[in-house]
Amino acid sequence: MRTLIVSDIHANLTAFEAVLADAGSFDQVWCLGDVVGYGPDPNECISLLRQQPGLRCIMGNHDAALMGYIDLRTFNDQAARAVTIQSELLSQESRDFLELLEIVIEEGQITLAHGSPRDPIWEYVVSARIANENFPEYQTQICLVGHSHIPSIFVENAHGRPTILTPQNADRWRSDRRFILNPGSVGQPRDRNPKAAYVIWDDQEDTWLFRRVAYDVESVQQRILALGIPSRHASRLSQGI
Repeated sequence: MRTLIVSDIHANLTAFEAVLADAGSFDQVWCLGDVVGYGPDPNECISLLRQQPGLRCIMGNHDAALMGYIDLRTFNDQAARAVTIQSELLSQESRDFLELLEIVIEEGQITLAHGSPRDPIWEYVVSARIANENFPEYQTQICLVGHSHIPSIFVENAHGRPTILTPQNADRWRSDRRFILNPGSVGQPRDRNPKAAYVIWDDQEDTWLFRRVAYDVESVQQRILALGIPSRHASRLSQGI
């Protein structure tokens, strides 16, 4: 079975469509949260996501903020402005979808959490120390996270600090050890690569394939600016920062 793993779509329909086209055939989709936030297409992204086979999706911090579950004052001013504008755009059908998202999901030997298993909404797994502190917080072999927008793998070591890997396009990963894996962001990459990021897990080969795909960034930037979303969320798409 091939599983498409996406995270941090951030209302960027053009990037999401490019990922779906590039991924080829897959049997199910796991989304690690933040379907909304930053971008111009929240309803369209939710609608397209809901059409995907075998969908499992968890809640991210932007999803929670848009639903009023967390205080917007915890966001910077520009991110909060984007959420406020999207809240005015959001359909009732989209709200119904976001409202029912789970915070953490376990699928066999895989845990899904947006931020970290210790703090699924807010914590960023971006260092060996944080990864090491989170290994005891989940019971499965693997934990999939998003939130940082950076493709990465943190591999547990029996002695010492975890090994950190930064996969590039077309890299395949396989391990018998416990690890925390981040597929990167579909709609707001922040590893200085503007291409949309995603992962394909093949459970027969037990491999994790990291992929990047280009999309029409300029058209997304134009839609962001037309809605009055802060220009920073448009300009950074060109640089992947």
